[in-house]
Amino acid sequence: MPCLDPSHSHNAASVADVPPKEADHLIAAGAFSETERAAVYRAIETRRDVRDQFRSDPLPEDLVRRLLEAAHRAPSVGFMQPWNFLLIRQQETRERVWKAFHQANEEACQMFEGDRRAQYQRLKLEGIRKAPLSICITCDTRRGGPVVLGRTHNPATDVYSTVCAIQNLWLAARAEGVGVGWVSIFHEDAIKSILNIPEHVKIVAWLCVGYVDELYDMPELAVKGWRDRLPLDKLIFEECWRDDQEAF
Repeated sequence: MPCLDPSHSHNAASVADVPPKEADHLIAAGAFSETERAAVYRAIETRRDVRDQFRSDPLPEDLVRRLLEAAHRAPSVGFMQPWNFLLIRQQETRERVWKAFHQANEEACQMFEGDRRAQYQRLKLEGIRKAPLSICITCDTRRGGPVVLGRTHNPATDVYSTVCAIQNLWLAARAEGVGVGWVSIFHEDAIKSILNIPEHVKIVAWLCVGYVDELYDMPELAVKGWRDRLPLDKLIFEECWRDDQEAF
């Protein structure tokens, strides 16, 4: 049996095997420095969903642009980049959106009972009126055409890709000292009507964005007793699903 040269294995392609145009774009993939790694993990660990700590002063345009550039660098299935970013600063528009939130929030409140409902009513769940900027992030389900590489068997991957953009923006905002709060309690059609969003475009997130001076040292819903962080070890399975897990 002939000896196989590892350099010709499909798992060990060399730069020489890569077409010249593609090879020109290859860069080193080493680990970050210790300081750089610490900064990345710090952004992840201290990111918070901000609801009521926003300052009123506006964000500089160059900073907003950096946040949007970070979002636009997100991975997307088939490189379809399905996101759009609607920037809302006018108080009148935010007031209309707040009314849509308030109506949906009243409906949501009725879904809980007893002490849980009372606890829900005490929670501050949005900063639409207080934050100087709102960003409505959408997913265009037609972006990339009717057949998109990697989306052929799971059409929801366009929304998953958009969520990656949201996380990028959120972490960049944390590094900039900017707070972000994700509002999800509203009827989508109500917000689409206010912002004139086409039917085939999905609203994935309404983000309240603004400077903050303080953040909770743990998730606010944990601070206020709504729900604790789940232990990671109970969420890790090896090789297959386990049915002996307790309900969380």
